[in-house]
Amino acid sequence: MKDNNPTPLFSISPDKKLNNSADFLAALGKKLPDRLLAGYFPGLEVKVMRRMLHNAVEELAEKEKKSSSTTSTAYTARPQKAKTQAGSFSLYTDGASRGNPGKAGAGVVILNEQGEELAARSFYLGQCSNNVAEYKALISGLREATKLGCRQLDIFLDSQLIVRQILGQYKVKNAGLKPLYGEVRQLLTNFTKFTISHVPRNENKRADELANRGIDERHE
Repeated sequence: MKDNNPTPLFSISPDKKLNNSADFLAALGKKLPDRLLAGYFPGLEVKVMRRMLHNAVEELAEKEKKSSSTTSTAYTARPQKAKTQAGSFSLYTDGASRGNPGKAGAGVVILNEQGEELAARSFYLGQCSNNVAEYKALISGLREATKLGCRQLDIFLDSQLIVRQILGQYKVKNAGLKPLYGEVRQLLTNFTKFTISHVPRNENKRADELANRGIDERHE
């Protein structure tokens, strides 16, 4: 009578899960009896065959580990976007140069629609002219507004020259200002809407204070 339930050549414990090819080969290497290995691979010593299986297990495990690592990195390395801030914001910037050119600083203030300060920054700029300091202050302010996620921005400066150059009313002839002008134009593309206006110095006191603080704190 034919046996419908033949004895298996080897068995795996029910609680042992074979997750991949490496697990399967490892099970073969451990469970297959010597006589079967000798029959499948005549001419090779059993211990040699078991060593070959062991090496194959290690190689497969390493490949599968690298593949898993590459896949997970592709999903976790995505950059996080800044959260967009609703409403219109006000940016006040000022550049100060003691000596023109001389020791210079920049001041940046960003206000929300309620007039509350979201950011107030001061920077030391090293030795530069007043116009360069004004441009660098504006660049710093636009970067800060971008970090905060502002999309609509009203910009205020007490440098009439810089305002008119950004508006296209004056040409930028100074070679040292041209790359700074280009950087400002590029940063402005981060905003869906912006205005830029000239204000008297007494309406830009906070930014002026921060610009001078940038120089003072560096040289106290």
